[in-house]
Amino acid sequence: MSQYTETSRGFLSRIKFSRELVLLGVLIVIVIAMSLLSPVFLTLGNLLNTSRYFVEIGLISLGMTLIIITAGIDLSVGSNMALVSVVVGFSFLGGVPLPLAIVLGVVAGLAAGVFNGLFVTMLDLHPLVVTLGTFAMFRGLAYGFSDADAVSSFPAWFAYFGQAYFGPIPGQLIVFVIAVAVVWLILSRTRFGRYVYAIGHNEEAARFSGVPVERVKLAIYAGTGLLVGLASVIYISRVSTARGDAGLGLELDVIAAVVLGGASIYGGKGTIAGTVLGVLIIATLRNGLLLAGVPSTWQLFLLGVLLLVAVFLNEFFRKEEG
Repeated sequence: MSQYTETSRGFLSRIKFSRELVLLGVLIVIVIAMSLLSPVFLTLGNLLNTSRYFVEIGLISLGMTLIIITAGIDLSVGSNMALVSVVVGFSFLGGVPLPLAIVLGVVAGLAAGVFNGLFVTMLDLHPLVVTLGTFAMFRGLAYGFSDADAVSSFPAWFAYFGQAYFGPIPGQLIVFVIAVAVVWLILSRTRFGRYVYAIGHNEEAARFSGVPVERVKLAIYAGTGLLVGLASVIYISRVSTARGDAGLGLELDVIAAVVLGGASIYGGKGTIAGTVLGVLIIATLRNGLLLAGVPSTWQLFLLGVLLLVAVFLNEFFRKEEG
């Protein structure tokens, strides 16, 4: 009996300090609160339509999760998204067939991620400094190439990427679910995923244990760039416009979702499930506040508060688990 009681207490203790359960509870509270603020919120049409708007953030958050687990950061994802948008739009405007322009845009996103990764690994520079620089550089390139113009003369079939529905389900939501499954498998079920956690726990110890630290980091930044490219194509298709201000401020939502989801800024901790819940919380909060008529400035303020609370909760759980 005593052994059974001890096992039960251990199980209850794990439940009590589960980040995912806490986040699920927060999500439920937000859903209830937003449904009280707006009668339109808790309808199937609105909830499915909301999913169309968080897919871009969600896709990039998957890559950012792996970066933050290694104790890194990428502040340039929003600017990279703008760069991809401009490459797709203006190469098409210049006469490149749209399918090839899409490929060029995704390659540009991948190249930007590789660029970040090379500076972080080969030159051993801090990711914050590197990506703060490329945050400005990529955005500057996007504005420079576009000259503050926009491209919106895309063929009708291009809308399929960001506006198509399969029954009541948005097509890009299916893309997001597939991406979640793939990244979850990589992080949770492969040697590469174990390397990611090892680097986050102690990079030097991981290196002495035979972990190819530089190659893993480079692959993570490159993969994040690839996800940015995919997210940008979906975004352009959804809004039917390619312009240099795409993804403006997106990095705040992405980082907030990942940190809210339990990824530690000190490295070594984080899950894809937590990140997905973080994305859902932010998307639900934004949608509910928008329906309730809350100005965007106050939405930004609340997002900042949410990010601070997330950091506090992460510290709380870190001490509990330590």
